[in-house]
Amino acid sequence: MNLAKVVGTVVATQKEASLEGLKFLILQKLDHTGKPAGGSLVAVDAVDAGVGEIVLFATGSSGRQTVRTDKRPCDAVVMAIVDSWEVAGEVKYKKGVDD
Repeated sequence: MNLAKVVGTVVATQKEASLEGLKFLILQKLDHTGKPAGGSLVAVDAVDAGVGEIVLFATGSSGRQTVRTDKRPCDAVVMAIVDSWEVAGEVKYKKGVDD
């Protein structure tokens, strides 16, 4: 899994029928310190995340193993909303404090 910040949403009225009912989010990848790392991507939202939240996402076949994405053509899926993380005993992020 990877860390990212939700920076936007995507609306697609014309799409593969199996994608109906799914929400798409634009993610900015983050490194372990919370700084932008690499590019952005679009992911299916399996946990009702919102813009501004820090999330964990998975790509590839792992992304298709959620209840919402099973047997759907998804390459990236938001699987968790992050409450906090720490590195080497130092808190790097805490939801509500660092938002």
